[in-house]
Amino acid sequence: MANITPDANSFQMAIDEKLRTPLYYQIYVLIRDKILSGNYPNGGLIPTEKQLEQTFNVSRITVKRALDELAKEGLVSRQRGRGTMVTFTAPVSSSLGNMDGLLGDMLNIVQETKVHILEFDYVTAAPHVTDALKLAPDAKVQHAVRTRHKDDTPFSYVITYVPEDIGRSFSKTDLKQQPILAMIEKAGINIARARQTVTATLADGTTGPALNIGIGSPLLKVSRIVYDETDRPVEYIIIYYWPGLYRINMELSRMQDGGDGGNFWAMNMK
Repeated sequence: MANITPDANSFQMAIDEKLRTPLYYQIYVLIRDKILSGNYPNGGLIPTEKQLEQTFNVSRITVKRALDELAKEGLVSRQRGRGTMVTFTAPVSSSLGNMDGLLGDMLNIVQETKVHILEFDYVTAAPHVTDALKLAPDAKVQHAVRTRHKDDTPFSYVITYVPEDIGRSFSKTDLKQQPILAMIEKAGINIARARQTVTATLADGTTGPALNIGIGSPLLKVSRIVYDETDRPVEYIIIYYWPGLYRINMELSRMQDGGDGGNFWAMNMK
């Protein structure tokens, strides 16, 4: 089946010459957002240089620089005479909320992405960590910071804390190969449940550069505490996602209370 070039006039936002941000970068961001959101799917063609020139009323040099930036990130492939093809597929979570689905989801992400470990050490836990893991004030924890990348594009910034006795069961090298949950289970710990909070936040001077986005860009922040079958907290994890690169799919069922005819949605659990 032949690829169909999308309509360049489908852009909902225009570039602004009054902004201090260069025009090529504004165009780069607009196209990048469409790729990362799935509007320009993997294997499809984006508008031609000529179409983009006409749409944004800019020079070919400006358009070429924007497309070159996309190519550097591994989001597109530019081929003379064939156009610019999208080469990126966003990682998507399909977890329905139970721990089996969560672990399977993480294993799929590990297979599709690469991890860069930024920090790995054992530290005295900060108060918010001892509170989450129910540890003594002077307890030590394994502390790791890493980013996950799809091709050359970072999509998550991950901070984890694990009680020291559990953390000593795996190494920094192991962390590059498997998700922490899998290694915790290999240590003989049966994971039973998790409590998770999802909020919105903004990229700061640490998460912004790590995710290759501007400071102040919107992020999803996921905070999760994982418990074993004795209800002991065994992992405290904080993950920052750029929304264009991560989605959570859930199945919901309509429920009725049988009283005044009201209804609500409930998440299906397996």
